[in-house]
Amino acid sequence: MSIFERYLTVWVALCIVVGIALGYLFPAFFQAVGSAEIANVNLPVAVLIWLMIIPMLVKIDFGSLGEVGRHWRGISVTLIVNWLIKPFTMAVMAWFFIGWLFAPLLPAGQINSYIAGLILLGAAPCTAMVFVWSNLTKGDPLFTLSQVSLNDLVMVFAFAPIVALLLGISAITVPWQTLLLSVTLYIVVPVIIAQVLRNRILAARGEAGLERFLSKLQPLAISALLATLIVLFAFQGQAILASPMIIVLLSVPIIIQTYLIFGIGYFANRVAGETHVIAAPSALIGASNFFELAVAVAISLFGFNSGAALATVVGVLIEVPVMLSLVWIVNRSKGWYELAPALSRRTAVKTSK
Repeated sequence: MSIFERYLTVWVALCIVVGIALGYLFPAFFQAVGSAEIANVNLPVAVLIWLMIIPMLVKIDFGSLGEVGRHWRGISVTLIVNWLIKPFTMAVMAWFFIGWLFAPLLPAGQINSYIAGLILLGAAPCTAMVFVWSNLTKGDPLFTLSQVSLNDLVMVFAFAPIVALLLGISAITVPWQTLLLSVTLYIVVPVIIAQVLRNRILAARGEAGLERFLSKLQPLAISALLATLIVLFAFQGQAILASPMIIVLLSVPIIIQTYLIFGIGYFANRVAGETHVIAAPSALIGASNFFELAVAVAISLFGFNSGAALATVVGVLIEVPVMLSLVWIVNRSKGWYELAPALSRRTAVKTSK
C-alpha cells in the first residue's frame, strides 16, 4: 500500500468531519446536489463511484474470466452468507439492540423505523465498494467481478421478498427502477468504459503503457472514495449533529454484524480450501453494504427524515473505517490463513510416504 492508502483511515475521518460541517453550513446547496436523481439514484454520487471502480476494472482481462468457475467454493460461500445468513442475523441484531436493549434510550415512535432501516442494510450486500476492498487486499479481480455480477442478479429476485419477510408485512414497495438503474450505473457502465480504455491503451501502448496508465489512475480512485464520503455525510450533516447518541446506539448492531459476517465468510472459505485471493473479496462483499440502494429504499418507503433513512446513513458513516479495519485483518492474517492448507499438504505427503 502507498503512504496515502496506509493512512486512509485518517483521510476518511477528516472527510467525515468536513462532510458533516459542509452539510450543516450549506444545507441548501447539498439539498440541490441530493436532488440530482433519476429513480432515487443520485447522479453525482454515481459519477464518483465510477471514478472509484473504473481503475480497478481496467485491470481485468475478460479473456481469463472463464477460469473463475474453478472457484465455485468462494462463490458458494458468498451466496450463502449474503442471502441465507446476513439478512437474518441483521434482523436479530436490530430486534435485540434497538427493539429491546436500547429501546428506553430511543424515541418510541421511531424504533420500528430504525429496525426497518437496519434490515434494509442487511438485505443489501455490497456492489461497487467491494472492488475497492478487493483491490486493497490484492484479491482476484476476475473473481470479484464474477461474484458481484452474480450477487446483483440474485438481488433483483431476492431483495424484496427477504425485506418483506423480515419487516413482517405481506408486500413491500421496492423501487425497482432504483435497483435496476443502480446495477446499470455501478456495474454495467463502468465495465464498458473500463474495457474500452483497456483495449485502446493495449492496442496503442502495450502492457507497459497499460501499467503506466493504471499507476496514474490509482490515486484518482482513492480521491473519488474520499469525495464520495464528503458528499454523503453532507447530505445528513444536520441530522447527525442533532442526534449524536442515536447515531452511537444504531452503530452498535451494525458494527457487530459487520465483523460477524466477515468472520463467517473468511473462516468458511478457509475451511473450504479456497485461496486467500478468493477468500478476501468473498468475505468482504458480505461485510460491506450496498448503501446506495438501502438509503434510496429507506427514503422511498419511510421518508427522507425517517428513522429508517437515518439508520441507513449510519451504515455509511461507520462502513469505511470498519471495512478498512477488515482490510487490515485480511492483509495481516494472510500467513495464518495459508498455514493450515500448507500443514495439511505436508501431512498428506508424509502419510503417503
